[in-house]
Amino acid sequence: MVLSIILAVVVGFFVATEIGLRSLFGFGNPLIYISDAKIGYLLAPNQRTRRFGNRIEINEYSMRGAPIPKTPAPSTLRVLLLGDSIANGGWWTDQANTISSLMMRSLSSAIAQNYQEVEVLNASANSWGPRNELAYLEKFSNFNAQAVVLLINTDDLFATAPTSLPVGRDRNYPDTKPALALVEILRRYVFTQKPIPEMKAMNNEPGDRVGFNLEAISKIQALTSQSNSKFLLVMTPLLRELGETGSRDYEIQARQRLSDFTQAQQITYIDFLPIFNSTSNPQSLYHDHIHLNLPGNQLVSKVMERSLLELLGDTPPNN
Repeated sequence: MVLSIILAVVVGFFVATEIGLRSLFGFGNPLIYISDAKIGYLLAPNQRTRRFGNRIEINEYSMRGAPIPKTPAPSTLRVLLLGDSIANGGWWTDQANTISSLMMRSLSSAIAQNYQEVEVLNASANSWGPRNELAYLEKFSNFNAQAVVLLINTDDLFATAPTSLPVGRDRNYPDTKPALALVEILRRYVFTQKPIPEMKAMNNEPGDRVGFNLEAISKIQALTSQSNSKFLLVMTPLLRELGETGSRDYEIQARQRLSDFTQAQQITYIDFLPIFNSTSNPQSLYHDHIHLNLPGNQLVSKVMERSLLELLGDTPPNN
């Protein structure tokens, strides 16, 4: 009798814990990834989940967002946002608070007289660099967008070549759902992550890595131009680059190369380092050392929106 009661209590505690982890935090239903020979990896299409209360939806084209038609209606303004986890927003950002969602709502008000609908597509994934984003554009096209925005951060200037090695081997890139929420907790926070031996060679990619990524940006610009779309390049800084410390020497050199490159290529370019530094409390814009929170997303989307309106020939808003 006593054993039965103990067993019932243990089972009840286990079930309650499992339900709580799933309903309150979204464990047991992580986003999963798929491999791609050229892109490296993508978020698997057609997923929905909640993580720590934040809604996340991935559409049929592995974008963060609702399903879309491949070709927009004639009365629709479509913008394609390419990026990494900053554009994606990750688990810490609700669907409504991603940069793309904020821009879509704001642009809808700003140009309501010219378009019946505005779509800002969000093609992004954690740790993508310009070469991943180029490969995505080459595979899927720009979805007939009138403008393409490439959102990078300082680290992306040093991004390595696309690889599918992390998929199913790195706990941050699962390719299957765990059997239980408790299993995901153990994998993420208890068990030690085993290094992927082949990643060492990938991370030590030889050659001019900054040059490789500038070349990828140039190709993105060329593809955008071929489809008669406007191109906007945006870069956000790392938190440690702000203030008196500033960027490190190698970052300053890479930033200068990017600035010179954009001038030579006549690319409209927004560097958020001086913009963030001009705010009263730039640290308040960050979720962590690299990713932005809601105020950061709001500032970035507002500045990007003004540049897009200028590129598209619409009058920027006064506010």
